[in-house]
Amino acid sequence: MKKEREHRNDHMVYLPDMEILDSDIEKRVIERMNSYDYDSYTAKDVKMALGHERCTLKDFEAFLSPAALPFLEDMARKAKFETRKHFGNSIYMFTPLYISNYCENFCIYCGFNCHNHIRRAKLNEEQIETEMKEIAKSGLQEILLLTGESKKMSDVKYIGEACKIARRYFSVVGLEVYPMNSDEYAYLHECGADYVTVFQETYNSDKYETLHLAGHKRIFPYRLRAQERAIRGGMRGVGFAALLGLDDFRKDALATGYHAYLLQRKYPHAEIAFSCPRLRPIINNDRINPMDVHETQLLQVITAYRLFMPFANITISTRECARVRDNLIGIAATKISAGVSVGIGDHQKEEEARGDEQFEISDGRTVKEVYEVIKNQGLQPVMSDYIYV
Repeated sequence: MKKEREHRNDHMVYLPDMEILDSDIEKRVIERMNSYDYDSYTAKDVKMALGHERCTLKDFEAFLSPAALPFLEDMARKAKFETRKHFGNSIYMFTPLYISNYCENFCIYCGFNCHNHIRRAKLNEEQIETEMKEIAKSGLQEILLLTGESKKMSDVKYIGEACKIARRYFSVVGLEVYPMNSDEYAYLHECGADYVTVFQETYNSDKYETLHLAGHKRIFPYRLRAQERAIRGGMRGVGFAALLGLDDFRKDALATGYHAYLLQRKYPHAEIAFSCPRLRPIINNDRINPMDVHETQLLQVITAYRLFMPFANITISTRECARVRDNLIGIAATKISAGVSVGIGDHQKEEEARGDEQFEISDGRTVKEVYEVIKNQGLQPVMSDYIYV
């Protein structure tokens, strides 16, 4: 094991095929995160932040601090006001489609990691289209395509063909795949992709190194700059997330929000979205020891994102249970998944899934069931937020 560690590549050094951007955003985000002393904030700071019409970066830090916990109701009330002001009663619906679970990374918290003994599968074009036809029957018009992070098994051309097929059935196509160079994102945009989501997992580079032991994903700065490369490649939207529970969630949430904020200032045309995933159980792994993020703290993070970036979409996934998801769409979340499967090729229920899932979902409701829940809250389910002319 010691010899293996000695041969691991430096997680801060780019590999030869990786595009290097001339950008100071990474440096600014990490410096701000490292200097963030959330215990220095007081109730007075939180009250002052709540009184501001516009949320400053200092206010955002106050909202993420322990001092803000007694003010969660006030934060939620204000977040709800901001959500309705900018999004009305609209709640966007989508579903993910996993088309491959082959992966070349060794990430100790992920069910797809290359050392995990699971059923691996990759859908061919015919199977992808069959899955999409089945999903389209639900009325959904937005799909998120996902793969394991293996450029060998799921190369850019393969993902591009999946995008072309998706465009036949859906008006909005998102990607959650391995980070790429700008020209590769440009190709996928030409194939029909609209937006890209990348989970940084944690912005603590030292912790990141201990969690990502092998593969392209080990290179911390390349992953952190993926959204900027995607925007340069023509994607109209980018999504941000830290996997809450891997490290200090307050610092990771601050870094996630500030990262998105800086990119929006640099590229005002780009649409910004947040996801707020918490760790979930995975197959064949009992070594995960997450730093627990409880529901109140999840609400704190989500309301803080809304107050700091009121125009951003906030997605709530099936990592969360139905009760939590239903509550959050009434406050700050604007996008929700439905009819979800995280296995490979199991939307056709008469067939057994071809490949194992990435993690265990917590809300298995159908599209129709989620649609009705949204309506019953006096909200408007929206299947697509974009029209091509």
